[in-house]
Amino acid sequence: MKIFKVVTAITAVVLAVSLLSFSQKKEEKQKEVSIQTFSETKVAYFASGCFWCVEAIFESVNGVEEAVSGYAGGHTKNPTYKTIGTGRTGHAESVAVYYNPKKVSFQTLVTVFFGSHDPTTKNGQHPDYGSQYRSIAFYKTKEEKRFIENTIQRLNKDVYQGKIVTEVKKMEKFYPAEEYHQDYERLHPENPYVQKVSIPRLNRFKRKFPELLKKEKH
Repeated sequence: MKIFKVVTAITAVVLAVSLLSFSQKKEEKQKEVSIQTFSETKVAYFASGCFWCVEAIFESVNGVEEAVSGYAGGHTKNPTYKTIGTGRTGHAESVAVYYNPKKVSFQTLVTVFFGSHDPTTKNGQHPDYGSQYRSIAFYKTKEEKRFIENTIQRLNKDVYQGKIVTEVKKMEKFYPAEEYHQDYERLHPENPYVQKVSIPRLNRFKRKFPELLKKEKH
């Protein structure tokens, strides 16, 4: 009888663990599918410092369905938050921006990108420095590349006097970051970094481009 009870208990534990694992995998799969099935959705990729900040900025823009924090621009496979911090993987903290082109254009997203950080700072955005925080505008098509380069040329002439250091790089592979990084600013408003860096950066963007923001729901 005791042996039967032990076996039953072990079976119950194994079953519970299996169900939990299945549930987690199911949730991850549903999230991936939900992003991919937005109607009329395209994706743009940018890197401009801490992805907590960048994700929050793009998600405030009307026409953006979702922004996902991740890693791009490097030469190693399956980077992690820990490995890119060494500066040896070549990756930068990046954001994949899922947007509806009927509501917001790629050109406008490029304006958001350059208007929400300092593109003249090499390898960093205050207070974060290192190659993983560098400025990169990624492109997938020749048209996107041309628009980014034309924007840089115009800004260098009219605003920055030739000082922009933003990389213009073809998107090869985007790796989503660990789950705890997603929507970090929204989910952790009490975090000291979020309060001192992320939220002020988001608010500066909102004051600068009020016409691009989503309308607040009442």
